[in-house]
Amino acid sequence: MKLGICNEMFTDWSLPEIFAFVAQTGYQGIEIAPFTLADSVKEITSGQRKQIRTLAKQYHLGVIGTHWLLVKPEGLSLTAPDSSIRGKTSQYLQDLVVFTEEIGGEIMVLGSPRQRSRQPQQTEEEVTRYLSECLSPAMEEARHRGVVICLEPLSRQETNFINTAEQAIEFIRKLGHPSLALILDVKAMSDEDKPIPDIVRAAKQYLRHFHLNDTNLLGPGWGQVDFQPIIGALREINYQHWASVEVFDFSPGAENIARHSYQYLSQVLSAGEKN
Repeated sequence: MKLGICNEMFTDWSLPEIFAFVAQTGYQGIEIAPFTLADSVKEITSGQRKQIRTLAKQYHLGVIGTHWLLVKPEGLSLTAPDSSIRGKTSQYLQDLVVFTEEIGGEIMVLGSPRQRSRQPQQTEEEVTRYLSECLSPAMEEARHRGVVICLEPLSRQETNFINTAEQAIEFIRKLGHPSLALILDVKAMSDEDKPIPDIVRAAKQYLRHFHLNDTNLLGPGWGQVDFQPIIGALREINYQHWASVEVFDFSPGAENIARHSYQYLSQVLSAGEKN
């Protein structure tokens, strides 16, 4: 298991400043939210894409991949009744696959709660079909470029479609595509009625990425979630991919959040090695 961190908490930092700090703090990788670089991924220049790869090499960091995929530009939806909106979104997903590969990324986190939610008159079957259709071209592009799209179950407060790991796994299993896998998020799993370690164990076959955060929207070690049994469950299933710190409350400051989360996770990992 490799520890990374998401870049959006570093508001107003330059890319060189972010990469230098992340490496100095001890993280092994960085996960990029495209909207922090431009309103549309198509506006991110080839020079910026090359800079990310260059900085990663310079600071010996892995580029994990991308997340917060559809927050910008406005008007995207994977499940809208309007086929033209879905078509635009499907094409944008393909552009994101290209961007992810060009910066050296391995995965794309498909959360985007507002852009996948079911509208009042829509059935579960309808939105499931629309999501499958939107994803199909992007999955083929991802297969070609060695990228994996990770579907993220999210809490009922965020969306009304795919709220549990079981629901996400069912969707992934039905599509059966090698470029579609599962990401689990600690904050989101806290909304389920099962212990998080049990959810992790049941997801072993499908799990490709992991987000580390707390129900208080901060990072590991900042709230009430005990990460020892969660990390223990990841070890039980021999999870050997990335685990990224992702937070939503930046008020303590990026440096404090990143350092304290890393120190806490290091302690948890060390304690687990001794047991």
